Amino acid sequence: MPAPTARPTESAESVKSAASTAPVKSTKASGSAKASESVRPAGPASPPVPSADVRMWHRFLALHAHVEHRLSTALQRHHGLGLSEYRALGFLAAAPRSELRMQELADRLGLNQSSVTRLVGRLHAAGFTYRDVCPDDKRGVYTVLEEAGRARHAAATATYEATLTAALEEAAENDEGAGATLAALRGTLG
Repeated sequence: MPAPTARPTESAESVKSAASTAPVKSTKASGSAKASESVRPAGPASPPVPSADVRMWHRFLALHAHVEHRLSTALQRHHGLGLSEYRALGFLAAAPRSELRMQELADRLGLNQSSVTRLVGRLHAAGFTYRDVCPDDKRGVYTVLEEAGRARHAAATATYEATLTAALEEAAENDEGAGATLAALRGTLG
């Protein structure tokens, strides 16, 4: 097997020589030619500084993610419910006759049809809801809250509220901007 060949390296002299023969940009000023330094390509551009609205929105999303994580963890640990399941039970409990069409539940939860179908399947398997056919439209399906679902939602509400309050207070203590924002929201919303 032949020995690997060494890669040629440029000597300091050849680099200097190449630099001295680099093209020179000339400009005309007052009718005479004037040489200036060669133009080098710019390095990587620094990212633009986000606007105040973008920075505010990112902080809001970070606060939202923190609070949702805390809520989700507490509800799962203490009540065996995911956050979307808890919210679905809440929407059903507040609805007239404790029932909603599947599409309406999906819209309120901000979920697509496939996701809400799986969620309702879990609630049904746990005995918290049942499905009923819409009397006016045989293709329409209602999700109806069972008493077990109402009881689980009621039991989980105290955990939800206590965890929410603690997470918001923690955020306000650790982030001055979040504290000011929360105080303003509380003042506006009463």
